[in-house]
Amino acid sequence: MGYVKEPEGIDFFVKSTPLNDEDRKKISEIIAYYKATGKIKPIAKSAVKKPSKSIKKKVSA
Repeated sequence: MGYVKEPEGIDFFVKSTPLNDEDRKKISEIIAYYKATGKIKPIAKSAVKKPSKSIKKKVSA
């Protein structure tokens, strides 16, 4: 990640959302696994959130 300089007169704001207890526990488990083994813990596909459906535009001929 690099350094981003704010243009003059513009302020960047980063809004973070708080983690719930379940997410915090999962992250702690992943970090502990990595520290113990040095490997990235495989994540179950059901745990990965799917992106919302995209809206398709109708193209008229």
